[in-house]
Amino acid sequence: MTADVDTTLRGPAAYDLAKNALQSMERAGVWPTPLNFELWLYYLGQPDSALAKELDRILRDGALTEEESERLATEFLPRARLSEEIRDAGAQLSRELTSVAGAIAEAQRSQAAYGETLAEADQGLEAADAPQVKQVIQTLTRATVQAREENSALEQRLAASTKEVAKLREHLEQVRRDAMTDALTNLANRKAFDDELERRCAEAAEAGEPLTLAVLDVDHFKRFNDTWGHQTGDQVLRYVASVLSRVASPPRVAARYGGEEFAVIFPGASAAGAEALMEAVRREIGSRQLKRRSTNDELGAVTISIGVAHWKPGETPACLLGRADEALYASKRGGRDRVTVAERLEQAA
Repeated sequence: MTADVDTTLRGPAAYDLAKNALQSMERAGVWPTPLNFELWLYYLGQPDSALAKELDRILRDGALTEEESERLATEFLPRARLSEEIRDAGAQLSRELTSVAGAIAEAQRSQAAYGETLAEADQGLEAADAPQVKQVIQTLTRATVQAREENSALEQRLAASTKEVAKLREHLEQVRRDAMTDALTNLANRKAFDDELERRCAEAAEAGEPLTLAVLDVDHFKRFNDTWGHQTGDQVLRYVASVLSRVASPPRVAARYGGEEFAVIFPGASAAGAEALMEAVRREIGSRQLKRRSTNDELGAVTISIGVAHWKPGETPACLLGRADEALYASKRGGRDRVTVAERLEQAA
């Protein structure tokens, strides 16, 4: 079953709901990951729901673990919409917070100007002798003192609000980053990869610049999981990701877009240039003999198969990815541990 709550946040309600959710999570000692943030939105939206009751039980019995969060999400949340909804909600909230911060700054400037005006009027009238003017001076002086006191109190409240808004914005920025990052490897996730590939194809079409995509797969990855367990398999994935991250300095983007599947986007690069870089990656990854951390057992070398495709004018991101995948499969069929370029396959066909 899934909870039925509208998580599309707009206007002041967005600020209030996000603020309440983050404060509640902080009191409970729960880190605001994208998944936990989504759980809390439903939790606050339907406090009498089955999700809320189960979450209350977990918090009474102890802490909310990552495993428990995954279980709750699987049972109660529409997971297919999770990353996109959190990302869009975060973007909307960020715009609202920018507006709030601007209003706070404007209020501070306005109050400061009002205090200065009263002070100048006070000084200008002090020189007059008429009794009626003196009475005005006394009234204006009292108003000035009161306004200054109120201004001081308001400025303190605004300063506190500004800090709170900055903290909330920082939390939301972290949520957005987490929603686009693969938790295991710290590379971009599938959603981030899809968005980036679409954007880079559009830029290549507009500017007429080259674009190359490389996709790769860890050879015989199931063997690592079956022989040594999933933790060792995760160790292998992190190792591959660490090598890719060094190659994929901006504007390049490395992503984990499947279980043991990775991709690297090379804006401005030719197929030959990307091929050379991926050959270097393949050699580096295969050059080390890995050991199991817990037992120091030898795991052997890790090899990868790679497919490279160069973007063609007018080609969609899906077509580019499809050609890169075909090149990857050709590497697999050819014996693995190699790089295959899609254009060479097409010329040979």
